[in-house]
Amino acid sequence: MKSHLIAAIVLFNACLLFAQDKAVQKPVGSNPMAPFLLIIIIFLIFYVLIFLPQRKKQKETQTMLDKLKKGDKVVTIGGVLGTVGNVKDSTVMVKIADNTVVEFKKTAISSVVSDDKPEKSDGTDKKETKG
Repeated sequence: MKSHLIAAIVLFNACLLFAQDKAVQKPVGSNPMAPFLLIIIIFLIFYVLIFLPQRKKQKETQTMLDKLKKGDKVVTIGGVLGTVGNVKDSTVMVKIADNTVVEFKKTAISSVVSDDKPEKSDGTDKKETKG
């Protein structure tokens, strides 16, 4: 008797699961455009997180290069420090030492160094005073 009751419960549960499976297989109102919508949302997230900041940085760099003038202190992409001597259309003459002037392309200028910021010192260039 016990085995018949267990078999009936198992059969009933199987019927319930079969009915639920049929209902899940074909949901009413599924949208076939959902995968495309997901791709568009992912592209928008990439655009906001990657492309917009990159475009902003390019505009700032181009503005900095357009505003280069004689006497600006600059750093090249190679790390060379110098003072702008002459600005041409696509090149810049940079004085890097006494009697040493090097011509760089404008795109080789990494940044303009401002004199407003005090440079960090490791203490090796300080003079000792005795007194």
